[in-house]
Amino acid sequence: QVQLVESGGGLVQTGGSLRLSCATSGRAVSYYAMGWFRQAPGKQRELVAAISYAGITNYKDSAKGRFTISRDNAKNTVYLQMNSLKPEDTAVYYCVADDRLLTVVRGTGAYWGQGTQVTVSS
Repeated sequence: QVQLVESGGGLVQTGGSLRLSCATSGRAVSYYAMGWFRQAPGKQRELVAAISYAGITNYKDSAKGRFTISRDNAKNTVYLQMNSLKPEDTAVYYCVADDRLLTVVRGTGAYWGQGTQVTVSS
């Protein structure tokens, strides 16, 4: 089993940047595919980015070119670098882990963090 703790959220102006971190404990993160989802008020949770244990990535179309998911297995941490932020990026961002990338991408991953709030002001 693995526990996930997100950090790095906050308030930023349009065009700004944030880096979210997802620290894992328990089983080593290298065993898992990892992902970031977000949920805005009144909207469904949606995939932002995912990364397999081998480093294969998958991005939501609106995140391509602006967001980068990466992993540091030695630190048991996954990151989401977010640049050129827009007000529509405002949401609670969740980290997710599972044995399979497809399960992560589908939003049915086994392990979820508690979320971190990202607010982008216009």
